[in-house]
Amino acid sequence: MRPRLQALRILRGRHWTLVVGTTMFCVIATLLVLGPWIAPHDPATQSLLKRLKPPSTTYWLGTDELGRDLLSRILTGGQFAVAISAVTLFLCVTTGMTVGMISARAGGWLDELLMRIVDLLLSLPDVIIAMFMVAIFGAGYTTLIISLTVIGWAPFARLARSLSLVINTRDYIAAAEVLGCRPSFILVRHVLPNVFRPVAAITFLRFGHKLITVGGLSYLGLGVQPPHADWALMMASAQNYFDRMPLLVIAPGLAIFLTALSVTWIGQGLERHKK
Repeated sequence: MRPRLQALRILRGRHWTLVVGTTMFCVIATLLVLGPWIAPHDPATQSLLKRLKPPSTTYWLGTDELGRDLLSRILTGGQFAVAISAVTLFLCVTTGMTVGMISARAGGWLDELLMRIVDLLLSLPDVIIAMFMVAIFGAGYTTLIISLTVIGWAPFARLARSLSLVINTRDYIAAAEVLGCRPSFILVRHVLPNVFRPVAAITFLRFGHKLITVGGLSYLGLGVQPPHADWALMMASAQNYFDRMPLLVIAPGLAIFLTALSVTWIGQGLERHKK
């Protein structure tokens, strides 16, 4: 009974958005990972004789315009979008935190230069820049990740710099400098741990934004490419059949919404918990 009571006490100390969001995301992530094995049908198998079938015991959510099982495509359609969003966000956080902490620590002309670059990037719409780069270099996972990273690290750099400026005024930073500690040691040992937690909360909040951005690019044909199943691509290809089979648009749209909502709730829960 003690482990259960301890778990209940831990849950009681967390905001409900953190608990519900974590549970939702764990369920969604599990379904995406196990999707290829638990999908009732091959998501790529086409059959024009079975196109636009309503939900039944054989096809639980029906079939799309090419006769493919909708449930199987939902279970496998979020893998690429979620993976691309996660990798992009990791690169953005790593780059942004590094630039922000170095900028605050260095000061002077280097700080001014880096912050003017951040201001420039923050003034540009990330979707437009991503579309521009994908249009130039061609659609692909590498191009998509690079384009979203180039424009996406700036908010994290601004936040990390603001936090680092406050941390650099602490007494333990002055003591470390008096003891002759190297700047790199001070950044890693003292600044990074205190910057990481607030940035982690914002990271979860930004994940939903990244997921919707990737989905929007895929919807426009600039993100995940056929024949891979993708939620946004499914919505784009099914929009002409909405009157006849609205579930073709509603199901993948709901999957994107719930995934973004779950991660956003995790970020909100972390923010409220640290307060």
